[in-house]
Amino acid sequence: MTLRFHDSATAAVRDFVPLQKGKASLYYCGATVQGEPHIGHVRSALAFDQLTRWLQTSGYEVTVVRNVTDIDDKILVKAAENNEPWWALAYRFEQAFENAYDSLGILKPTYEPRATGHIPEMHALIQTLIERGHAYPALDDSGDVYFDVRSWKAYGSLTHQNIDDMQAAPDADPRGKRDPRDFALWKGHKDGDPETAKWESPWGAGRPGWHLECSAMVTKYLGTEFDIHGGGLDLRFPHHENEMAQSQAAGHGFANFWMHNGMVTYQGEKMSKSIGNTINPREMLELARPLVVRYYLGQAHYRSVLDYRPTSLAEAGAAVERIETFIEAARKQLFPGNGFGYIGTRPEAFAAAMDDDLNVPAALAVLHETVRAGNTALAAGDADRVQEAFLAVLGMADALGMNPLDEKWATAAGSPAALGALDVLVKAQLEARALARAEKNWAESDKIRDLLAAAGVDVADTAAGATWSLQK
Repeated sequence: MTLRFHDSATAAVRDFVPLQKGKASLYYCGATVQGEPHIGHVRSALAFDQLTRWLQTSGYEVTVVRNVTDIDDKILVKAAENNEPWWALAYRFEQAFENAYDSLGILKPTYEPRATGHIPEMHALIQTLIERGHAYPALDDSGDVYFDVRSWKAYGSLTHQNIDDMQAAPDADPRGKRDPRDFALWKGHKDGDPETAKWESPWGAGRPGWHLECSAMVTKYLGTEFDIHGGGLDLRFPHHENEMAQSQAAGHGFANFWMHNGMVTYQGEKMSKSIGNTINPREMLELARPLVVRYYLGQAHYRSVLDYRPTSLAEAGAAVERIETFIEAARKQLFPGNGFGYIGTRPEAFAAAMDDDLNVPAALAVLHETVRAGNTALAAGDADRVQEAFLAVLGMADALGMNPLDEKWATAAGSPAALGALDVLVKAQLEARALARAEKNWAESDKIRDLLAAAGVDVADTAAGATWSLQK
């Protein structure tokens, strides 16, 4: 099947044809670092991590850019409330986002630019827009510069809206605008703004508008035309609409595809701090292992709503444990020693699901069906079918970034070396237990089993002998 993605701009699923053969370029909106990451931020990053991994698995050389918005009205307000320099607050929360991304195995982007490091590129873009008749300095001498939305006839095409039906842009005093829907490209320095939050410009000292930042950064790192622009559904308007308008008005082809991930709800309702129905990544990671949280956040189709319920992490944990249990049992049967290597495979049904607009739910169904087939083969002692299922499960789990054998997900046992040492010690106890059982010394057998259980090791008796696993 041809790789296909849903394009928000055309509202259709289209074949993915990269601008450069064998290469794929992706920009997705990162954090505005005004506070701790919420679950929507992390779900978005995970959705585009899945996209990145599948593009790589499909043979593409992928360049990924994820920006950091480190200057913004919200950041200045929050810093003032905390009596903290805005740049210190921004850096502190940038690190919180990085920690959340890393905990969930989200690949680092090729480039992760900060807005404050790209002021000259923003000035150049503004100047181009003014020269082309699509931007103008504010009419009230405030130092602001606005994009003239009525000068760009395609404005509203990303979100399929008529300009006359749109609300006014709330980013600046409308007195300086030709049209209340015009949005700020540059914000003149105002009384009360921190002196450190301004840069000199041809239009006066000030700071960039939010939408301008992304356009300037993406074109620096990916060029004026690139393959995919992504982000959360809540960014389609006004952020992405404005990005597309100002970039195309400057003469840039910009994004070939626009991809947007769905929101996260709490038992069917929008999450809201005011009514107390929120959960953040830190709280999730206190309730479940990182691999389980990754599974939960990545199990739905990226365009669908992901609903959180109090039982969600337990259900995800049970699904992950079924995968882990099969992998461990198959590994012990196929590779009784401490070391092994493998080349994972991916069933055609799995690849077809992923090629079809990144249909992860259908792909996971293939993975779990393969686990069930593998367990049946284990019970039947069919080593060939066990190996086939084992390699397929590992290959699919690798493609989704959740292979339990990856060092990233090492838990209580620690490193592979520690796992090997533990395996030797536990096997010695199991051999002693097998001898006790052969001699019908049930008291000794139970004593060994209880000792292992107290150490966090579960023992399972099978037709092929006893196996062990770490308690979850």
